[in-house]
Amino acid sequence: MAGDLDEFASAYWGSRALLSHAPDLPAPYDDLFSLTAADELLSRRGLRTPFLRIAKNGAVVGDSQFTGTGGAGADIGDQVRDDKVAALFASGHTVVLQALHRTWPALVDFATQLSTDAGHPVQINAYITPPESQGFSAHYDVHDVFVLQVAGEKHWTVHEPVHVDPLRNQPWTDHSRAVGAAARDQAPVVDDVLRPGDALYVPRGFLHSAKALGGVSAHLTVGLHTLTRYLLVQELAALAANEPALRTALPLGFDPGDPAQLAAVLPQVTDLLVAHLRSTSVDDLAPRLRRRTWSANRPEPIPPLAHAAAITNLASGTTVRLRAGLRCRVVPGDPVTLQLPDRTITFPATVLEALAQLCDGQEHKVGTLPGLDTPDQVVLVRRLLTEAVLVPTS
Repeated sequence: MAGDLDEFASAYWGSRALLSHAPDLPAPYDDLFSLTAADELLSRRGLRTPFLRIAKNGAVVGDSQFTGTGGAGADIGDQVRDDKVAALFASGHTVVLQALHRTWPALVDFATQLSTDAGHPVQINAYITPPESQGFSAHYDVHDVFVLQVAGEKHWTVHEPVHVDPLRNQPWTDHSRAVGAAARDQAPVVDDVLRPGDALYVPRGFLHSAKALGGVSAHLTVGLHTLTRYLLVQELAALAANEPALRTALPLGFDPGDPAQLAAVLPQVTDLLVAHLRSTSVDDLAPRLRRRTWSANRPEPIPPLAHAAAITNLASGTTVRLRAGLRCRVVPGDPVTLQLPDRTITFPATVLEALAQLCDGQEHKVGTLPGLDTPDQVVLVRRLLTEAVLVPTS
């Protein structure tokens, strides 16, 4: 519901944990993942590290304890050994299937759509824990997490942060003593059992731990790699390399650890940096941010053989759409520019109206695009199919 989303965005996003039980949610998660899916990945998909991690009571098992070669014709030494995983799981270890947004079809599609809707990069892991077992002790993540309980029951405890809004380079181990004390001494903000269909939102920095109860527990962690204001600071600072005055050498024999020597040069450097920041425009910054953020999630998969056939067979009447999850921007001008995560493509100004329509996310039929005759529409669409911007509809 739109109202529920608005409430979450204003009252919880990045600031408060939220537990929602299955009856209050629109659907369970068995269409996304299951214990059967986990068994298939572990036994039949030829997974390699780092797509699997195994842990018990906070200690991560070395890869060599559950990997080996794939046998004749697949002599790669870090493939997952299903027999070794079974033995470790039977002895109480938690199995972590990592990056399922790259390996399990339903979650590939789910992550692509969620990243598009949320505007933040998405990763998805699954945690499968034996009965009465715990994989990890209290810790915090440097990304926001949605926990979706898929099977079994797991008791979750969530505490307020000891380090608010941690960045990617500020892991919980930097504050391990404070984390342990808070988890032991502070009252939790969530202390409850998740059952299939339940969901828990844990903002980055919030401490959390979980323990499986009477049966095997499986949950998905949908992580949103939060884009922060510090990202803009980083890119603004990187642009300072374009300022010649900020690239000049410090004095010969300069000791940067000496406050007195530092005081002699810091005011000038500060003034130069502030002047640079004030003169930087959004047009200077946006290309750097596109390159850094638009590629964080891959767009929907393309079947190479079928896609090549679609390019060959393209004709008037073919229906196409923008590739789901592909970030792009049409910039008017002469030439017209199509900005993509890793490159820009230019076109004659005459295609602007048709190009803008093709990139609006809706389905469009070749032969009905505005501003171009049918042969030119075929040329434009073939170029966009070849660049993997468009895909044919089924």
